[in-house]
Amino acid sequence: MNSEELLALLSAVGHAQRLRVIGELAEGRLYVSELARRLEMSRPLLYMHLDRLEKAGLVAGRLELSDDGKALKYFELAPFELKLNVATVLAALQEDATGAATSVERP
Repeated sequence: MNSEELLALLSAVGHAQRLRVIGELAEGRLYVSELARRLEMSRPLLYMHLDRLEKAGLVAGRLELSDDGKALKYFELAPFELKLNVATVLAALQEDATGAATSVERP
């Protein structure tokens, strides 16, 4: 994980609404409308939060068809463990340096 990925992860969990989304999805996968009702949040706002969580690798979404032919977008938690310490930050910075050196060497 480089520093950009670390910052995306920290940004994703650094918001009260996104923590609430994680809390609801901890009980199992839900489709967007149900999740929005439980959180008392508009679907557009919820999609914005889900997008941030998905880009950080914390949730995964999948489109499915219901029995009556409706398209439902389901989200579920991806397995993750968040551990932040000096070693995590140093490893991200090292990954940045290694990635930069590799990209400079490539023609």
